[in-house]
Amino acid sequence: MTSQNTTLVRDFMETVWNQGRTEVAATYVAADLVQHNPNLPDGLDALAGLIDMLRGQMPQMRFDIKRTAADGDLVFVHSHFTPAPGERGQAVVDIYRVHDGLIAEHWDVHQDIPDTTVSGHPTV
Repeated sequence: MTSQNTTLVRDFMETVWNQGRTEVAATYVAADLVQHNPNLPDGLDALAGLIDMLRGQMPQMRFDIKRTAADGDLVFVHSHFTPAPGERGQAVVDIYRVHDGLIAEHWDVHQDIPDTTVSGHPTV
């Protein structure tokens, strides 16, 4: 089941977020999606509206998935978000809970990508 959940989440991020195909979001997301980001409202319609608005402002925005992990009904995605090609962007971790084959809950954290790191390690 965890591989099916991971595939669902990867396909959702590519199709709905990266391609902007919000008309198929219900294929991936429950109508009553619970958002744990304090700046986002609950629900599929609110999410689709947010994605449409953001893609209108940043038509070349993209999440490049760097790694995923799954534990039961949770899928963790570490990605590099760029609002436009060539921009530094943000490192993002999204956590999705999948229920009955749809994304039912979402948490996220993000940080700006700095010019350099103290450790010298890459940030994403």
